[in-house]
Amino acid sequence: MKRIFIVLFFIFSVCAAASAQNLTEAELAKREARRNMTIKEWNTDAKTKTRWLDRVTTYDSEGRRIEEIEYASYGQKWRETYEYGDNGRIVKEVYYDDRDKPQLIRKYEYNEDGTKKKQYNYLPNGKLKTIKVFEYIVEK
Repeated sequence: MKRIFIVLFFIFSVCAAASAQNLTEAELAKREARRNMTIKEWNTDAKTKTRWLDRVTTYDSEGRRIEEIEYASYGQKWRETYEYGDNGRIVKEVYYDDRDKPQLIRKYEYNEDGTKKKQYNYLPNGKLKTIKVFEYIVEK
């Protein structure tokens, strides 16, 4: 009986987490596969066979993207970090330049159905720069 309760509790927890985040089974499977993963993308020159690092994407223990870095021949082009709220949605993104200095900070507000409501864009000094409002129109 105790074992059945534990299994049912686990299934309920997973289902509740998935519905709270509005994730499909495919998205959940994708996240599961990316837990604690780092993906490195490499480019190779067809003529010289020279190989260089193009992009690195890092995922956390829940399979969520937490950092992405784009490279050029001279080194880092840009870097972006991602922070998530209790509901599993991105609440903050920080964009860094090639010298790893913050250039833009984005914070998000969501509607009850999980769609983005507003995006606040801040300068590195914390001053609000712009606000983007999302409008969803369904044509019938």
